[in-house]
Amino acid sequence: MKVFVTNVIPQVGVNLLEEAGLELTQWTEKRKLSGEELVAHCKGYDAVLCVSNQLDAAFFEACPHLKVVALHSVGYDNVDVQAATRAGIPVGNTPGVLSDATAETAFLLMIATARKAFYLHKKILNGNWGFTEPTADLGISLEGKTLGVYGLGKIGFVMARKCAAAYNMKVIYHNRHRNVEAEDALKAVKVSFEELLEQSDVLSVHTALTQETKGMFNKQAFGRMKPSAIFINTARGGIHNEADLTEALQKGIIWGAGLDVTNPEPMDKDNPLLQMPSVCILPHIGSATVETRDAMATLAARNIIAGLRNERLPYIVNPEVYTHTPANS
Repeated sequence: MKVFVTNVIPQVGVNLLEEAGLELTQWTEKRKLSGEELVAHCKGYDAVLCVSNQLDAAFFEACPHLKVVALHSVGYDNVDVQAATRAGIPVGNTPGVLSDATAETAFLLMIATARKAFYLHKKILNGNWGFTEPTADLGISLEGKTLGVYGLGKIGFVMARKCAAAYNMKVIYHNRHRNVEAEDALKAVKVSFEELLEQSDVLSVHTALTQETKGMFNKQAFGRMKPSAIFINTARGGIHNEADLTEALQKGIIWGAGLDVTNPEPMDKDNPLLQMPSVCILPHIGSATVETRDAMATLAARNIIAGLRNERLPYIVNPEVYTHTPANS
């Protein structure tokens, strides 16, 4: 059995695949495969381990022979899951292993934004660390402020716990359903989306990108937030409207923003957000720790191995595939 990997993954994942007797090929060029290239490469393989590539309906229509697709991510908004199911291909992801790392990134961005850290670091690099003025380049304190979490799941819970412990922050959240654990442990309060916008001093996004959440944070949403508020997004760039966010910051409708995700990615180096004092942007590094990436590679490899053994994937995105009759059968 042969496995095609669309990027170089941690060695722990490679070892698991090879120990299972699988033949492995990794794409090593420092560029992402085009859709046509990916299809051409996958034609000769039994499985694909995908690192952030788009897998649309055309891909699954062209590669119905694949026995399994394993994602090196927890998110799967880059995959047409329905098309995979129609083709009879199980898709696996890597849930539960990046909560700490992503929450740490959100926490980092919150602090850095509140103190204008990235902007002030650039002043040193540009030779502008000179005369100190008591009223210049001031940040804002986080102590006792209100953290609003949009999507209080595993990552949001870790972020909320850190904020409550470090800064005695009050936690409010908006979910479809109550998070009883957060309410008990952190005294978190479930509020409406409008209340979340109006009451949050820091609003941190931890939800999946879906048709419902796409562009959710737009001109209208930012307009309801406090002029002193900080917007944090470490989930997916498509959840906020970047033009509306830029305008909100330029006009002082909100105070600052910390982003680990942008739309599009990568962000253009001339994007005006990169020059704003109270904006901090990272290149989508939420899961980028040795421990987390090793765990992701391990889960992805386990999905591949199970799929090629005709076993149920341990981390399955489309469980309905096991009761669905493939269109090509």
